[in-house]
Amino acid sequence: MTGIFDTHSHYADSAFDEDREQVLRELPGKGVKLVMLAASGMEDSAENSRLSKEYDYIYAAAGVHPESVDETPADYIGRLKDMIAANEKIKAVGEIGLDYHYEGYDREKQIRFFREQLELAAELDMPVIVHSRDAVEDTVEILREYRPKGVVHCFSGSAETAKEILRLGMYIGFTGVLTFKNAKKALKALAEVPMDRLLMETDCPYMAPEPFRGRRCDSSMIAYTAAKAAEIKGMTTQELIDITCRNGMTMYGIN
Repeated sequence: MTGIFDTHSHYADSAFDEDREQVLRELPGKGVKLVMLAASGMEDSAENSRLSKEYDYIYAAAGVHPESVDETPADYIGRLKDMIAANEKIKAVGEIGLDYHYEGYDREKQIRFFREQLELAAELDMPVIVHSRDAVEDTVEILREYRPKGVVHCFSGSAETAKEILRLGMYIGFTGVLTFKNAKKALKALAEVPMDRLLMETDCPYMAPEPFRGRRCDSSMIAYTAAKAAEIKGMTTQELIDITCRNGMTMYGIN
């Protein structure tokens, strides 16, 4: 496959500390055309920015993940704004959102950070990368209020939730979860997503598709996720990769 756009990855993650440069040098030779680096916090955002300057095919997002809100400085919005202004390859605010999966996190603080970063994206006219886990109702309610442009990534919700996200004009991103044996719900949601609103992603180093499940993921593995998606959509894998690459470039404003 050629022309892969991995619209959501985490190459700043410690899983790549030992061989990050080698992995990133080799990806273009494995059919990867573009990569978007999503951030989990301020440190990640800065590293994403650095990597985007080092590699022509890499672009970056900056933002604070809901699980990182407690370790984020109070002046983070100003810092994000400065970081974005300093690098034209930062193309999105994210990943941001809500995560109620684990006990002990302050949901009200997550909601405040989500709203503040949606407001930042609106001010800068940038798309957002939205993370939502076990928080569908609150996520959708806030997205209805702000109506941002962007993507709900790593989608594993219902077909009904997918339709709601689509009604808001957003894109939906799918990972290697599509290839898992228990992916019936995700596959039903995929069937509802029109081709002009579909994105492919890895969320690497996580979510490796079959037959690599349990191993460290990288952007080249999108070919396996795309093959499953293409099967559902009734087209070739290369056709799906080409369409979703164009979608990603349009959403992120990459020429």
